[in-house]
Amino acid sequence: MKKIRVFLLMAIVMTMSLGVMANDDDRMITYQQLPQSAQTFLKQHFAKKVPLVVTADWDDYNIRYESGEKIEFDNKGNWKDVECYSSKVPDAIVPDQIKAYLKKNYAGKSVIKIERRHMGYEIKLNNGMEVEFNRNFQVIDLDYDD
Repeated sequence: MKKIRVFLLMAIVMTMSLGVMANDDDRMITYQQLPQSAQTFLKQHFAKKVPLVVTADWDDYNIRYESGEKIEFDNKGNWKDVECYSSKVPDAIVPDQIKAYLKKNYAGKSVIKIERRHMGYEIKLNNGMEVEFNRNFQVIDLDYDD
């Protein structure tokens, strides 16, 4: 009976995995196939990093670096999400209003993730704190990622 349960569990997991893989529209591309604005952004902020993989799907581009950074761009090459869990997000891409808020409220903490949305920005700090800002750079949500 135990062997049957294990077999059924494995069959379910494999079926679910195949379904997820079938829905994954990402395809490998070269760095040169990224939109020019994305290439410019990467050269400006991540020039010393070594690209590991570059992918594209119907609405965005992703690049991962050997050192762990991940950047997501929209289909026009504008950055949407920058994750730097093994380092920190470059200061130049963090809006000045957010930097001022962080300096006042979270001095000494680093931004390890920034996400740009239609309604504002969401950032994650190296202490686990997540702060969401609206378009006017007012804090609209605070959360601690435990």
